[in-house]
Amino acid sequence: MSVDELYREVILDHFQNPRNKGHLKTCDFHEKGENPLCGDSIDLYFIFDNDIIKDIKFEGNGCSISQASVSMMTEAIKGKPIKEIKAIIELFKEMMLEDKINPFKDNFDLEDLGALEGVKNYPVRIKCALLAWNTLSELFKKIAEKKP
Repeated sequence: MSVDELYREVILDHFQNPRNKGHLKTCDFHEKGENPLCGDSIDLYFIFDNDIIKDIKFEGNGCSISQASVSMMTEAIKGKPIKEIKAIIELFKEMMLEDKINPFKDNFDLEDLGALEGVKNYPVRIKCALLAWNTLSELFKKIAEKKP
Protein backbone atom coordinates (compact mmCIF):
# COMPACT_ATOMS: atom_id res chain seq x y z
CA MET A 1 0.00 0.00 0.00
CA SER A 2 1.39 3.41 -0.97
CA VAL A 3 1.55 6.38 1.37
CA ASP A 4 -1.12 8.15 -0.72
CA GLU A 5 -3.46 5.17 -0.37
CA LEU A 6 -2.84 5.03 3.37
CA TYR A 7 -3.59 8.74 3.69
CA ARG A 8 -6.81 8.35 1.69
CA GLU A 9 -7.85 5.56 4.06
CA VAL A 10 -7.14 7.76 7.12
CA ILE A 11 -9.26 10.57 5.64
CA LEU A 12 -12.06 8.17 4.74
CA ASP A 13 -11.97 6.62 8.22
CA HIS A 14 -12.31 10.03 9.91
CA PHE A 15 -15.15 10.93 7.53
CA GLN A 16 -17.06 7.68 8.07
CA ASN A 17 -16.25 7.35 11.78
CA PRO A 18 -15.80 10.92 13.01
CA ARG A 19 -14.22 11.41 16.40
CA ASN A 20 -15.85 13.79 18.89
CA LYS A 21 -18.93 14.32 16.73
CA GLY A 22 -21.96 15.47 18.66
CA HIS A 23 -23.25 18.35 20.71
CA LEU A 24 -22.34 19.54 24.20
CA LYS A 25 -25.52 20.62 25.98
CA THR A 26 -23.52 22.97 28.16
CA CYS A 27 -20.30 24.45 26.90
CA ASP A 28 -18.01 27.37 27.60
CA PHE A 29 -17.75 28.41 23.97
CA HIS A 30 -19.43 27.71 20.65
CA GLU A 31 -18.05 28.77 17.30
CA LYS A 32 -19.57 28.33 13.85
CA GLY A 33 -17.61 28.13 10.61
CA GLU A 34 -18.92 28.08 7.07
CA ASN A 35 -17.53 27.91 3.57
CA PRO A 36 -20.37 29.43 1.52
CA LEU A 37 -18.68 28.59 -1.78
CA CYS A 38 -18.99 24.84 -1.29
CA GLY A 39 -21.55 24.55 1.52
CA ASP A 40 -19.28 23.08 4.20
CA SER A 41 -20.27 24.06 7.73
CA ILE A 42 -19.22 23.16 11.25
CA ASP A 43 -20.19 24.03 14.79
CA LEU A 44 -17.52 23.61 17.45
CA TYR A 45 -18.41 23.25 21.15
CA PHE A 46 -15.76 23.61 23.86
CA ILE A 47 -15.38 23.04 27.57
CA PHE A 48 -12.24 24.60 29.02
CA ASP A 49 -10.48 23.91 32.29
CA ASN A 50 -8.29 26.99 32.68
CA ASP A 51 -6.53 27.17 29.30
CA ILE A 52 -6.89 23.46 28.51
CA ILE A 53 -9.59 22.04 26.25
CA LYS A 54 -11.27 19.56 28.55
CA ASP A 55 -13.87 18.50 25.98
CA ILE A 56 -14.71 19.34 22.39
CA LYS A 57 -17.49 18.22 20.09
CA PHE A 58 -18.50 19.19 16.60
CA GLU A 59 -21.49 19.00 14.33
CA GLY A 60 -21.20 19.63 10.65
CA ASN A 61 -22.03 18.95 7.06
CA GLY A 62 -19.86 18.97 4.03
CA CYS A 63 -17.35 17.11 1.96
CA SER A 64 -15.15 14.30 3.23
CA ILE A 65 -12.14 16.64 3.47
CA SER A 66 -13.82 19.24 5.70
CA GLN A 67 -15.45 16.67 7.96
CA ALA A 68 -12.34 14.48 8.25
CA SER A 69 -10.24 17.57 9.00
CA VAL A 70 -12.50 18.67 11.87
CA SER A 71 -12.51 15.12 13.27
CA MET A 72 -8.70 15.01 13.14
CA MET A 73 -8.46 18.47 14.66
CA THR A 74 -10.67 17.61 17.64
CA GLU A 75 -8.57 14.53 18.35
CA ALA A 76 -5.34 16.51 18.06
CA ILE A 77 -6.33 19.34 20.42
CA LYS A 78 -8.46 17.68 23.10
CA GLY A 79 -6.69 17.82 26.45
CA LYS A 80 -4.07 20.31 25.27
CA PRO A 81 -3.43 23.88 26.43
CA ILE A 82 -4.26 26.79 24.12
CA LYS A 83 -0.59 27.72 23.68
CA GLU A 84 0.25 24.25 22.36
CA ILE A 85 -2.87 24.23 20.17
CA LYS A 86 -1.86 27.54 18.58
CA ALA A 87 1.47 25.97 17.61
CA ILE A 88 -0.33 23.00 16.05
CA ILE A 89 -2.61 25.37 14.11
CA GLU A 90 0.44 27.22 12.79
CA LEU A 91 2.13 23.99 11.69
CA PHE A 92 -1.05 22.77 10.01
CA LYS A 93 -1.53 26.03 8.11
CA GLU A 94 2.11 26.05 7.05
CA MET A 95 1.71 22.49 5.74
CA MET A 96 -1.41 23.43 3.79
CA LEU A 97 -0.47 26.90 2.52
CA GLU A 98 3.30 26.81 2.18
CA ASP A 99 5.82 24.35 0.84
CA LYS A 100 6.34 22.75 4.25
CA ILE A 101 6.57 18.97 4.25
CA ASN A 102 4.32 17.12 6.71
CA PRO A 103 5.51 18.32 10.14
CA PHE A 104 3.44 15.65 11.92
CA LYS A 105 4.99 12.46 10.50
CA ASP A 106 7.11 11.72 13.58
CA ASN A 107 4.49 12.68 16.16
CA PHE A 108 2.25 9.74 17.04
CA ASP A 109 -0.45 11.96 18.59
CA LEU A 110 -0.70 14.17 15.50
CA GLU A 111 0.23 11.87 12.63
CA ASP A 112 -3.31 11.65 11.19
CA LEU A 113 -3.08 15.38 10.39
CA GLY A 114 -0.37 14.58 7.85
CA ALA A 115 -2.92 12.67 5.79
CA LEU A 116 -4.33 16.02 4.68
CA GLU A 117 -1.02 17.11 3.13
CA GLY A 118 -2.11 15.67 -0.23
CA VAL A 119 -4.99 18.15 -0.35
CA LYS A 120 -2.40 20.76 -1.40
CA ASN A 121 -2.47 19.08 -4.83
CA TYR A 122 -6.09 20.26 -5.20
CA PRO A 123 -6.01 24.00 -4.42
CA VAL A 124 -9.80 24.37 -4.53
CA ARG A 125 -10.04 21.86 -1.63
CA ILE A 126 -7.54 23.57 0.69
CA LYS A 127 -10.32 25.76 2.13
CA CYS A 128 -12.22 22.58 2.99
CA ALA A 129 -9.28 21.26 5.01
CA LEU A 130 -8.72 24.64 6.70
CA LEU A 131 -12.34 25.35 7.69
CA ALA A 132 -12.11 23.81 11.17
CA TRP A 133 -8.69 25.32 11.83
CA ASN A 134 -9.75 28.81 10.78
CA THR A 135 -12.88 28.50 12.92
CA LEU A 136 -10.74 27.50 15.91
CA SER A 137 -8.42 30.45 15.26
CA GLU A 138 -11.41 32.80 15.24
CA LEU A 139 -12.53 31.45 18.60
CA PHE A 140 -9.09 32.01 20.10
CA LYS A 141 -9.12 35.61 18.81
CA LYS A 142 -12.48 36.20 20.52
CA ILE A 143 -11.21 34.64 23.76
CA ALA A 144 -8.08 36.83 23.67
CA GLU A 145 -10.17 39.97 23.13
CA LYS A 146 -12.21 39.22 26.25
CA LYS A 147 -9.19 38.76 28.52
CA PRO A 148 -7.93 41.85 30.34
